[in-house]
Amino acid sequence: MADKLKITLVKSTIGAIPKHRKTVEAMGLRKLNKTVEMPDNNAVRGMIQQVRHLVKVEEI
Repeated sequence: MADKLKITLVKSTIGAIPKHRKTVEAMGLRKLNKTVEMPDNNAVRGMIQQVRHLVKVEEI
């Protein structure tokens, strides 16, 4: 596992179910094509798994 993950919002949350919308916002992604770096742990991996159709993930 890498130390950090680079997560980019590549699809809009318009039309997404409210739980997925809140998960994306909790990751710090507010706008399309915004990128955040988060630690690589089980909690973050679970959030990514839930919204994997909306984000792109790269290991750093």
